[in-house]
Amino acid sequence: MTDAPVLARLLAQFDGVTRAVVAFSGGADSSLVLAAAVRALGRERVVAVTATSPTYLEEELAAARSVAASLGVDHRVVETREFDDPRFVQNPRERCYWCKAGLLDELERVAAPGGARVVDGANADDVGDHRPGMRAAAERGVLQPLLAAGIGKAEVRRLARDLGLPTWDAPQQACLASRVPYGEPITVEKLAAVAAAEKALRALGFRQCRARHHGAVARLEVEPSQLGRALDLREDIARAVHDAGFTYVALDMDGFRTGSMNEA
Repeated sequence: MTDAPVLARLLAQFDGVTRAVVAFSGGADSSLVLAAAVRALGRERVVAVTATSPTYLEEELAAARSVAASLGVDHRVVETREFDDPRFVQNPRERCYWCKAGLLDELERVAAPGGARVVDGANADDVGDHRPGMRAAAERGVLQPLLAAGIGKAEVRRLARDLGLPTWDAPQQACLASRVPYGEPITVEKLAAVAAAEKALRALGFRQCRARHHGAVARLEVEPSQLGRALDLREDIARAVHDAGFTYVALDMDGFRTGSMNEA
């Protein structure tokens, strides 16, 4: 049964909005926001936009296509060109600002002709960590209905499940550039190695994982409850990560957590 008060609180954030262009990654947050926009405005007044570039996993685009089709919305894919911006490639602590700003500028170009409002999936749990992309969204007046309604990740998953969205329990994803330490230049080759290592981990059954790129070393994060299993599969993991291009393989004993690069 759908949590009606929470859903009503979410839908109320679209009051006064006539059209919406949703930044749609295909994850749980943006899927819920897209579904809410369709409920509030009607599918003919909603456009979903998904970015593609070497910084995103291929599986994310496939998931986005599937959800958008199930909701019957106009779904557009735009190619972002982060590697054309030296402020991104140099990977300063504010890297996410420039990445998010470029994406939102693309969305604004889609939104402008119809007078639509740009909407994203930031939720209440995104506040507090180092997230320069939030500043880019605030500067552009992006509507963040989950955040405005005080809805965090647990409520997102519960409500998305109740609405029948297939991505309700999707693992948390983030731009692949977040696997590279600040100050270390970002290259397509590094991101490809990260993507290959993480794909191998998922194939071994680790749904929520990260392969942090520390030069020749891959620092692997899996959920704390899966650390024992990772040790049991040590040889398989090492072989796969070596094949992805890393010389050394390290298992982070703290386990998976978002924003671990900010700890340094």
